[in-house]
Amino acid sequence: MSWGQPRSLQARQLLGASLGLIAFLALAGYALDRAFLETAESNMRQRLRSLALAYVAGGEFARNGEFIPPYETVDPRLDRPGSGLYAEVILPNGHWDSASAQGPSLPAGQMLEANQEHFEGPLPITEINGQPGEAYRYGRGLIWSAGGDAKSEFPYTIYILEDTTALSRQVSVFRQALWRYLGGAGFILMLLQAVVLRWSLRPLRRVIDELKKVQRGVASRMSGRHPRELEPLTESINAFIESERENLDRQRNTLADLAHSLKTPLAVLRARAGEDISAAELREEVDIQVRRMSDLVSYQLARAARSGHMLFAAPLEIEPYADQIVRSLEKIYAAKGVLCEFDIEEGVKFYGEPGDLQEVLGNLIENAFKWAHSRVLLTAKRGEIAPNRRPGLLLAVDDDGPGVPEDKIDLVLQRGVRGDERVQGHGIGLATVLDVVRSYRGTLDVSRSKELGGARFEVVLPPGL
Repeated sequence: MSWGQPRSLQARQLLGASLGLIAFLALAGYALDRAFLETAESNMRQRLRSLALAYVAGGEFARNGEFIPPYETVDPRLDRPGSGLYAEVILPNGHWDSASAQGPSLPAGQMLEANQEHFEGPLPITEINGQPGEAYRYGRGLIWSAGGDAKSEFPYTIYILEDTTALSRQVSVFRQALWRYLGGAGFILMLLQAVVLRWSLRPLRRVIDELKKVQRGVASRMSGRHPRELEPLTESINAFIESERENLDRQRNTLADLAHSLKTPLAVLRARAGEDISAAELREEVDIQVRRMSDLVSYQLARAARSGHMLFAAPLEIEPYADQIVRSLEKIYAAKGVLCEFDIEEGVKFYGEPGDLQEVLGNLIENAFKWAHSRVLLTAKRGEIAPNRRPGLLLAVDDDGPGVPEDKIDLVLQRGVRGDERVQGHGIGLATVLDVVRSYRGTLDVSRSKELGGARFEVVLPPGL
Protein backbone atom coordinates (compact mmCIF):
# COMPACT_ATOMS: atom_id res chain seq x y z
CA MET A 1 0.00 0.00 0.00
CA SER A 2 1.39 3.40 -0.99
CA TRP A 3 1.55 6.24 1.50
CA GLY A 4 -0.89 8.32 -0.53
CA GLN A 5 -3.54 5.60 -0.57
CA PRO A 6 -6.00 5.56 2.37
CA ARG A 7 -5.74 2.60 4.70
CA SER A 8 -8.38 -0.08 4.51
CA LEU A 9 -11.15 -0.25 7.11
CA GLN A 10 -9.65 -3.42 8.51
CA ALA A 11 -6.22 -1.80 8.88
CA ARG A 12 -7.73 1.31 10.46
CA GLN A 13 -9.77 -0.65 12.99
CA LEU A 14 -6.93 -3.06 13.76
CA LEU A 15 -4.47 -0.19 14.28
CA GLY A 16 -6.90 1.81 16.41
CA ALA A 17 -7.94 -1.18 18.53
CA SER A 18 -4.31 -2.30 18.95
CA LEU A 19 -3.22 1.16 20.12
CA GLY A 20 -6.16 1.26 22.51
CA LEU A 21 -5.33 -2.21 23.84
CA ILE A 22 -1.66 -1.32 24.32
CA ALA A 23 -2.61 1.89 26.12
CA PHE A 24 -5.06 0.00 28.34
CA LEU A 25 -2.51 -2.70 29.22
CA ALA A 26 0.13 -0.06 29.95
CA LEU A 27 -2.22 1.85 32.25
CA ALA A 28 -3.40 -1.36 33.90
CA GLY A 29 0.21 -2.47 34.44
CA TYR A 30 1.15 0.90 35.91
CA ALA A 31 -1.90 0.87 38.20
CA LEU A 32 -1.16 -2.67 39.41
CA ASP A 33 2.49 -1.81 39.94
CA ARG A 34 1.60 1.25 42.01
CA ALA A 35 -0.98 -0.71 43.98
CA PHE A 36 1.54 -3.46 44.76
CA LEU A 37 4.21 -0.94 45.78
CA GLU A 38 1.78 0.96 48.03
CA THR A 39 0.61 -2.31 49.58
CA ALA A 40 4.20 -3.42 50.19
CA GLU A 41 5.05 -0.05 51.79
CA SER A 42 1.93 -0.27 53.96
CA ASN A 43 2.91 -3.77 55.09
CA MET A 44 6.44 -2.55 55.89
CA ARG A 45 5.00 0.32 57.90
CA GLN A 46 2.89 -2.06 59.95
CA ARG A 47 5.85 -4.39 60.47
CA LEU A 48 8.15 -1.57 61.58
CA ARG A 49 5.43 -0.23 63.85
CA SER A 50 5.05 -3.63 65.48
CA LEU A 51 8.81 -3.85 66.08
CA ALA A 52 8.82 -0.34 67.59
CA LEU A 53 5.97 -1.18 69.97
CA ALA A 54 7.70 -4.43 70.93
CA TYR A 55 10.84 -2.47 71.78
CA VAL A 56 8.80 -0.03 73.84
CA ALA A 57 7.10 -2.84 75.72
CA GLY A 58 10.32 -4.77 76.47
CA GLY A 59 12.75 -1.94 76.96
CA GLU A 60 13.52 0.04 80.13
CA PHE A 61 15.51 3.06 81.23
CA ALA A 62 18.28 3.14 83.83
CA ARG A 63 18.39 5.72 86.61
CA ASN A 64 20.86 7.77 84.64
CA GLY A 65 18.43 7.86 81.69
CA GLU A 66 20.16 5.31 79.48
CA PHE A 67 17.96 3.02 77.41
CA ILE A 68 18.10 -0.69 78.20
CA PRO A 69 16.93 -2.85 75.24
CA PRO A 70 14.64 -5.85 75.77
CA TYR A 71 16.31 -8.88 77.26
CA GLU A 72 14.87 -11.12 74.54
CA THR A 73 15.74 -9.88 71.09
CA VAL A 74 12.70 -8.71 69.15
CA ASP A 75 14.36 -9.64 65.85
CA PRO A 76 17.76 -11.39 65.53
CA ARG A 77 18.77 -9.04 62.76
CA LEU A 78 18.93 -6.18 65.26
CA ASP A 79 21.93 -7.87 66.90
CA ARG A 80 23.82 -8.42 63.61
CA PRO A 81 25.77 -5.43 62.28
CA GLY A 82 24.72 -4.30 58.82
CA SER A 83 21.81 -6.77 58.71
CA GLY A 84 19.44 -4.24 57.11
CA LEU A 85 17.16 -3.83 60.17
CA TYR A 86 18.12 -1.05 62.57
CA ALA A 87 16.75 0.49 65.78
CA GLU A 88 17.51 3.91 67.23
CA VAL A 89 16.24 5.65 70.38
CA ILE A 90 16.50 9.44 70.52
CA LEU A 91 16.85 10.77 74.12
CA PRO A 92 16.83 14.35 75.38
CA ASN A 93 20.58 14.19 76.04
CA GLY A 94 21.75 11.52 73.59
CA HIS A 95 20.65 8.49 71.69
CA TRP A 96 20.94 4.69 71.59
CA ASP A 97 21.60 2.50 68.52
CA SER A 98 21.09 -1.21 68.09
CA ALA A 99 24.07 -3.46 67.36
CA SER A 100 22.94 -3.73 63.73
CA ALA A 101 23.39 0.04 63.34
CA GLN A 102 27.12 -0.19 64.16
CA GLY A 103 28.85 0.40 60.82
CA PRO A 104 26.18 1.70 58.43
CA SER A 105 25.61 5.44 58.18
CA LEU A 106 21.93 6.18 58.91
CA PRO A 107 20.02 9.48 58.57
CA ALA A 108 19.73 11.42 61.79
CA GLY A 109 16.35 11.27 63.50
CA GLN A 110 14.50 14.11 65.19
CA MET A 111 12.59 14.09 68.46
CA LEU A 112 8.87 13.61 67.86
CA GLU A 113 5.95 14.78 69.96
CA ALA A 114 4.31 12.31 72.28
CA ASN A 115 2.26 9.67 70.37
CA GLN A 116 3.31 11.23 67.08
CA GLU A 117 3.99 8.69 64.31
CA HIS A 118 6.15 9.28 61.27
CA PHE A 119 6.78 6.90 58.34
CA GLU A 120 9.04 7.96 55.50
CA GLY A 121 11.24 6.56 52.81
CA PRO A 122 13.05 5.46 50.98
CA LEU A 123 15.84 7.49 52.64
CA PRO A 124 19.48 7.39 51.49
CA ILE A 125 21.89 5.41 53.71
CA THR A 126 25.40 4.08 53.44
CA GLU A 127 25.72 0.33 53.86
CA ILE A 128 28.35 -1.31 56.08
CA ASN A 129 30.41 -2.05 53.00
CA GLY A 130 30.35 1.60 51.96
CA GLN A 131 27.87 1.13 49.15
CA PRO A 132 24.92 3.58 48.90
CA GLY A 133 21.52 2.19 49.77
CA GLU A 134 18.00 3.14 50.81
CA ALA A 135 15.82 2.42 53.82
CA TYR A 136 12.33 3.06 55.16
CA ARG A 137 12.00 4.55 58.64
CA TYR A 138 9.20 4.44 61.19
CA GLY A 139 9.30 6.73 64.23
CA ARG A 140 7.07 7.16 67.27
CA GLY A 141 7.24 9.78 69.99
CA LEU A 142 6.82 8.51 73.61
CA ILE A 143 7.16 9.66 77.22
CA TRP A 144 8.89 7.65 79.93
CA SER A 145 7.48 7.86 83.46
CA ALA A 146 9.14 5.98 86.35
CA GLY A 147 6.59 4.84 88.91
CA GLY A 148 4.07 7.46 87.91
CA ASP A 149 6.25 10.29 89.13
CA ALA A 150 5.59 13.29 86.94
CA LYS A 151 8.92 14.85 87.88
CA SER A 152 10.81 11.90 86.46
CA GLU A 153 9.04 11.95 83.06
CA PHE A 154 11.04 12.66 79.93
CA PRO A 155 10.28 12.34 76.21
CA TYR A 156 12.02 9.99 73.82
CA THR A 157 11.53 8.76 70.25
CA ILE A 158 12.14 5.30 68.87
CA TYR A 159 13.02 4.69 65.22
CA ILE A 160 13.00 1.38 63.35
CA LEU A 161 14.66 1.33 59.94
CA GLU A 162 14.77 -1.40 57.29
CA ASP A 163 16.61 -1.26 54.01
CA THR A 164 14.83 -1.74 50.70
CA THR A 165 16.67 -4.90 49.64
CA ALA A 166 13.83 -7.31 50.39
CA LEU A 167 11.17 -4.90 49.15
CA SER A 168 13.07 -4.21 45.91
CA ARG A 169 13.45 -7.93 45.34
CA GLN A 170 9.70 -8.46 45.82
CA VAL A 171 8.85 -5.56 43.52
CA SER A 172 11.26 -6.82 40.86
CA VAL A 173 9.75 -10.33 40.93
CA PHE A 174 6.25 -8.89 40.80
CA ARG A 175 7.06 -6.58 37.88
CA GLN A 176 8.64 -9.35 35.86
CA ALA A 177 5.61 -11.57 36.37
CA LEU A 178 3.19 -8.70 35.78
CA TRP A 179 4.62 -7.57 32.45
CA ARG A 180 5.17 -11.13 31.31
CA TYR A 181 1.53 -12.01 31.92
CA LEU A 182 0.26 -8.69 30.54
CA GLY A 183 2.42 -9.09 27.44
CA GLY A 184 1.12 -12.62 26.88
CA ALA A 185 -2.46 -11.51 27.48
CA GLY A 186 -1.98 -8.58 25.10
CA PHE A 187 -0.60 -10.84 22.36
CA ILE A 188 -3.52 -13.26 22.72
CA LEU A 189 -6.04 -10.41 22.79
CA MET A 190 -4.54 -8.87 19.66
CA LEU A 191 -4.78 -12.20 17.84
CA LEU A 192 -8.35 -12.62 19.03
CA GLN A 193 -9.07 -9.03 18.03
CA ALA A 194 -7.77 -9.66 14.50
CA VAL A 195 -9.96 -12.78 14.20
CA VAL A 196 -13.04 -10.96 15.50
CA LEU A 197 -12.36 -7.98 13.23
CA ARG A 198 -12.00 -10.21 10.19
CA TRP A 199 -15.21 -12.01 11.12
CA SER A 200 -17.11 -8.74 11.69
CA LEU A 201 -15.96 -7.33 8.32
CA ARG A 202 -17.01 -10.44 6.42
CA PRO A 203 -20.42 -8.90 5.48
CA LEU A 204 -18.59 -5.93 3.90
CA ARG A 205 -16.41 -8.28 1.87
CA ARG A 206 -19.54 -10.13 0.77
CA VAL A 207 -21.11 -6.84 -0.33
CA ILE A 208 -17.96 -6.07 -2.35
CA ASP A 209 -18.06 -9.54 -3.95
CA GLU A 210 -21.73 -9.14 -4.86
CA LEU A 211 -21.08 -5.69 -6.29
CA LYS A 212 -18.27 -7.10 -8.45
CA LYS A 213 -20.65 -9.81 -9.69
CA VAL A 214 -23.17 -7.10 -10.63
CA GLN A 215 -20.45 -5.16 -12.46
CA ARG A 216 -19.43 -8.29 -14.39
CA GLY A 217 -23.05 -9.07 -15.20
CA VAL A 218 -23.03 -12.36 -13.28
CA ALA A 219 -25.75 -11.10 -10.91
CA SER A 220 -28.60 -8.69 -11.61
CA ARG A 221 -28.83 -7.15 -8.13
CA MET A 222 -27.53 -7.29 -4.58
CA SER A 223 -28.95 -10.02 -2.36
CA GLY A 224 -31.22 -9.13 0.55
CA ARG A 225 -29.35 -11.11 3.22
CA HIS A 226 -27.17 -8.53 4.93
CA PRO A 227 -26.83 -7.15 8.50
CA ARG A 228 -29.17 -4.32 9.49
CA GLU A 229 -26.36 -1.77 9.34
CA LEU A 230 -25.67 -2.62 5.68
CA GLU A 231 -29.28 -2.90 4.51
CA PRO A 232 -29.59 0.84 3.65
CA LEU A 233 -26.41 0.57 1.56
CA THR A 234 -27.49 -2.55 -0.36
CA GLU A 235 -31.02 -1.19 -0.82
CA SER A 236 -29.59 2.05 -2.21
CA ILE A 237 -27.34 0.12 -4.60
CA ASN A 238 -30.30 -1.98 -5.76
CA ALA A 239 -32.36 1.17 -6.17
CA PHE A 240 -29.60 2.71 -8.32
CA ILE A 241 -29.39 -0.45 -10.41
CA GLU A 242 -33.16 -0.58 -10.91
CA SER A 243 -33.30 3.15 -11.64
CA GLU A 244 -30.59 2.78 -14.27
CA ARG A 245 -32.40 -0.12 -15.89
CA GLU A 246 -35.68 1.79 -15.83
CA ASN A 247 -33.96 4.76 -17.48
CA LEU A 248 -32.61 2.44 -20.18
CA ASP A 249 -36.04 0.89 -20.68
CA ARG A 250 -37.59 4.35 -20.79
CA GLN A 251 -35.18 5.44 -23.48
CA ARG A 252 -35.89 2.33 -25.49
CA ASN A 253 -39.63 2.85 -25.08
CA THR A 254 -39.26 6.48 -26.06
CA LEU A 255 -37.44 5.57 -29.27
CA ALA A 256 -39.99 2.85 -30.03
CA ASP A 257 -42.87 5.25 -29.34
CA LEU A 258 -41.27 7.91 -31.51
CA ALA A 259 -40.74 5.48 -34.37
CA HIS A 260 -44.31 4.22 -34.05
CA SER A 261 -45.74 7.74 -33.83
CA LEU A 262 -43.90 8.90 -36.97
CA LYS A 263 -45.18 5.99 -39.08
CA THR A 264 -48.62 7.49 -39.55
CA PRO A 265 -47.64 11.01 -40.70
CA LEU A 266 -44.92 9.55 -42.93
CA ALA A 267 -47.40 7.12 -44.44
CA VAL A 268 -49.82 9.99 -45.06
CA LEU A 269 -47.11 12.04 -46.75
CA ARG A 270 -46.08 9.08 -48.89
CA ALA A 271 -49.65 8.43 -49.93
CA ARG A 272 -50.44 12.09 -50.66
CA ALA A 273 -47.23 12.46 -52.64
CA GLY A 274 -48.40 9.70 -54.98
CA GLU A 275 -51.80 11.28 -55.54
CA ASP A 276 -52.63 13.73 -58.30
CA ILE A 277 -53.23 16.83 -56.17
CA SER A 278 -52.38 20.46 -56.53
CA ALA A 279 -49.22 21.95 -55.13
CA ALA A 280 -51.21 24.07 -52.68
CA GLU A 281 -53.00 21.02 -51.26
CA LEU A 282 -49.71 19.14 -51.02
CA ARG A 283 -48.03 22.07 -49.22
CA GLU A 284 -50.94 22.28 -46.78
CA GLU A 285 -50.79 18.54 -46.11
CA VAL A 286 -47.02 18.62 -45.70
CA ASP A 287 -47.35 21.56 -43.31
CA ILE A 288 -49.94 19.71 -41.21
CA GLN A 289 -47.97 16.49 -41.03
CA VAL A 290 -44.67 18.24 -40.36
CA ARG A 291 -46.22 20.16 -37.46
CA ARG A 292 -47.62 16.90 -36.17
CA MET A 293 -44.24 15.19 -36.41
CA SER A 294 -42.55 18.18 -34.80
CA ASP A 295 -44.94 18.01 -31.87
CA LEU A 296 -44.36 14.28 -31.50
CA VAL A 297 -40.57 14.64 -31.68
CA SER A 298 -40.58 17.53 -29.19
CA TYR A 299 -42.70 15.59 -26.74
CA GLN A 300 -40.67 12.38 -26.97
CA LEU A 301 -37.36 14.24 -26.71
CA ALA A 302 -38.64 16.12 -23.68
CA ARG A 303 -39.50 12.81 -22.06
CA ALA A 304 -36.14 11.31 -22.98
CA ALA A 305 -34.27 14.33 -21.61
CA ARG A 306 -36.06 14.04 -18.29
CA SER A 307 -33.71 12.37 -15.78
CA GLY A 308 -36.44 10.31 -14.21
CA HIS A 309 -36.65 9.26 -10.60
CA MET A 310 -33.80 10.84 -8.72
CA LEU A 311 -32.99 8.90 -5.54
CA PHE A 312 -32.13 11.31 -2.62
CA ALA A 313 -33.79 14.35 -4.26
CA ALA A 314 -34.50 17.43 -2.18
CA PRO A 315 -38.07 17.84 -0.86
CA LEU A 316 -40.38 20.11 -2.91
CA GLU A 317 -43.33 22.15 -1.72
CA ILE A 318 -46.41 21.03 -3.66
CA GLU A 319 -48.62 24.10 -3.39
CA PRO A 320 -46.44 26.54 -5.42
CA TYR A 321 -46.28 24.14 -8.39
CA ALA A 322 -49.97 23.36 -8.19
CA ASP A 323 -50.88 27.06 -7.96
CA GLN A 324 -48.83 27.89 -11.06
CA ILE A 325 -50.47 25.11 -13.06
CA VAL A 326 -53.98 26.05 -11.97
CA ARG A 327 -53.45 29.73 -12.86
CA SER A 328 -52.48 28.76 -16.41
CA LEU A 329 -55.40 26.35 -16.80
CA GLU A 330 -57.91 28.87 -15.49
CA LYS A 331 -56.93 31.18 -18.37
CA ILE A 332 -57.27 28.40 -20.96
CA TYR A 333 -60.60 27.19 -19.61
CA ALA A 334 -61.90 30.61 -18.59
CA ALA A 335 -65.11 30.04 -20.57
CA LYS A 336 -66.04 27.05 -18.41
CA GLY A 337 -65.54 28.94 -15.15
CA VAL A 338 -64.00 25.93 -13.37
CA LEU A 339 -62.93 26.51 -9.77
CA CYS A 340 -59.99 24.48 -8.37
CA GLU A 341 -59.74 23.99 -4.60
CA PHE A 342 -56.71 22.83 -2.61
CA ASP A 343 -56.69 20.46 0.37
CA ILE A 344 -52.94 20.26 1.07
CA GLU A 345 -51.76 18.99 4.44
CA GLU A 346 -49.32 21.27 6.20
CA GLY A 347 -45.70 20.21 5.79
CA VAL A 348 -46.38 17.62 3.10
CA LYS A 349 -43.63 17.45 0.45
CA PHE A 350 -42.78 15.65 -2.75
CA TYR A 351 -39.36 13.95 -2.76
CA GLY A 352 -38.34 13.89 -6.40
CA GLU A 353 -37.64 15.98 -9.44
CA PRO A 354 -39.52 19.22 -10.18
CA GLY A 355 -40.23 17.99 -13.73
CA ASP A 356 -41.88 14.84 -12.41
CA LEU A 357 -44.06 16.82 -10.02
CA GLN A 358 -45.09 19.20 -12.81
CA GLU A 359 -45.77 16.26 -15.15
CA VAL A 360 -48.06 14.53 -12.65
CA LEU A 361 -49.88 17.61 -11.40
CA GLY A 362 -50.14 19.21 -14.85
CA ASN A 363 -51.64 16.16 -16.59
CA LEU A 364 -54.01 15.23 -13.78
CA ILE A 365 -55.29 18.77 -13.18
CA GLU A 366 -55.57 19.51 -16.91
CA ASN A 367 -57.51 16.29 -17.40
CA ALA A 368 -59.83 17.32 -14.56
CA PHE A 369 -60.35 20.79 -16.09
CA LYS A 370 -61.28 19.19 -19.43
CA TRP A 371 -64.02 17.04 -17.91
CA ALA A 372 -65.19 19.09 -14.91
CA HIS A 373 -68.42 21.06 -14.95
CA SER A 374 -67.44 23.63 -12.35
CA ARG A 375 -65.26 22.17 -9.57
CA VAL A 376 -61.86 20.48 -9.22
CA LEU A 377 -60.28 19.39 -5.93
CA LEU A 378 -56.55 18.76 -5.40
CA THR A 379 -55.67 16.75 -2.27
CA ALA A 380 -52.13 16.19 -0.94
CA LYS A 381 -51.44 14.26 2.26
CA ARG A 382 -48.64 12.33 3.88
CA GLY A 383 -48.60 8.69 2.95
CA GLU A 384 -47.13 5.66 4.63
CA ILE A 385 -44.24 6.21 7.06
CA ALA A 386 -41.34 3.76 7.49
CA PRO A 387 -38.32 3.95 9.84
CA ASN A 388 -35.24 5.70 8.40
CA ARG A 389 -37.06 6.53 5.15
CA ARG A 390 -38.68 9.57 3.62
CA PRO A 391 -42.44 9.62 4.13
CA GLY A 392 -44.78 8.52 1.36
CA LEU A 393 -47.24 10.80 -0.44
CA LEU A 394 -50.89 10.72 -1.48
CA LEU A 395 -51.96 12.98 -4.33
CA ALA A 396 -55.55 12.98 -5.56
CA VAL A 397 -57.44 15.08 -8.15
CA ASP A 398 -61.26 14.99 -8.09
CA ASP A 399 -63.70 16.62 -10.49
CA ASP A 400 -67.47 16.93 -10.81
CA GLY A 401 -67.57 15.70 -14.41
CA PRO A 402 -69.13 12.52 -15.80
CA GLY A 403 -66.41 10.28 -14.33
CA VAL A 404 -64.72 7.27 -15.93
CA PRO A 405 -66.71 4.05 -16.34
CA GLU A 406 -65.08 1.07 -14.66
CA ASP A 407 -64.81 -0.83 -17.94
CA LYS A 408 -62.79 2.03 -19.46
CA ILE A 409 -60.33 2.65 -16.61
CA ASP A 410 -57.59 0.43 -18.02
CA LEU A 411 -58.29 1.82 -21.49
CA VAL A 412 -57.78 5.50 -20.62
CA LEU A 413 -54.41 4.74 -19.04
CA GLN A 414 -53.06 3.28 -22.25
CA ARG A 415 -50.81 5.40 -24.41
CA GLY A 416 -52.63 7.03 -27.35
CA VAL A 417 -56.16 6.26 -26.10
CA ARG A 418 -58.61 9.07 -25.23
CA GLY A 419 -61.63 8.65 -23.04
CA ASP A 420 -63.76 10.53 -25.57
CA GLU A 421 -62.65 11.06 -29.17
CA ARG A 422 -64.62 14.30 -29.23
CA VAL A 423 -62.30 15.85 -26.63
CA GLN A 424 -59.08 17.32 -28.01
CA GLY A 425 -55.82 15.63 -27.01
CA HIS A 426 -53.28 12.97 -27.87
CA GLY A 427 -54.33 10.43 -25.26
CA ILE A 428 -50.83 10.20 -23.77
CA GLY A 429 -51.10 12.47 -20.67
CA LEU A 430 -52.44 9.84 -18.26
CA ALA A 431 -50.05 7.23 -19.67
CA THR A 432 -47.18 9.63 -18.96
CA VAL A 433 -48.43 10.11 -15.39
CA LEU A 434 -48.53 6.33 -14.98
CA ASP A 435 -44.94 6.03 -16.24
CA VAL A 436 -43.72 8.68 -13.80
CA VAL A 437 -45.62 7.16 -10.88
CA ARG A 438 -44.23 3.71 -11.64
CA SER A 439 -40.70 5.13 -11.72
CA TYR A 440 -41.28 6.09 -8.05
CA ARG A 441 -42.71 2.60 -7.40
CA GLY A 442 -46.09 4.12 -6.77
CA THR A 443 -49.62 3.38 -7.96
CA LEU A 444 -52.25 5.31 -9.92
CA ASP A 445 -55.87 4.44 -9.17
CA VAL A 446 -58.94 5.73 -11.01
CA SER A 447 -62.30 5.65 -9.26
CA ARG A 448 -65.52 7.57 -8.65
CA SER A 449 -65.15 10.71 -6.53
CA LYS A 450 -67.22 10.44 -3.36
CA GLU A 451 -67.01 14.18 -2.69
CA LEU A 452 -67.60 15.69 -6.14
CA GLY A 453 -69.24 12.77 -7.93
CA GLY A 454 -66.94 12.75 -10.97
CA ALA A 455 -63.60 11.03 -11.55
CA ARG A 456 -60.91 10.63 -8.91
CA PHE A 457 -57.29 10.04 -9.91
CA GLU A 458 -55.28 9.00 -6.87
CA VAL A 459 -51.47 8.70 -6.82
CA VAL A 460 -49.86 6.86 -3.90
CA LEU A 461 -46.06 7.00 -3.53
CA PRO A 462 -44.40 4.68 -0.99
CA PRO A 463 -41.71 5.75 1.49
CA GLY A 464 -38.48 6.44 -0.35
CA LEU A 465 -34.78 6.08 0.36
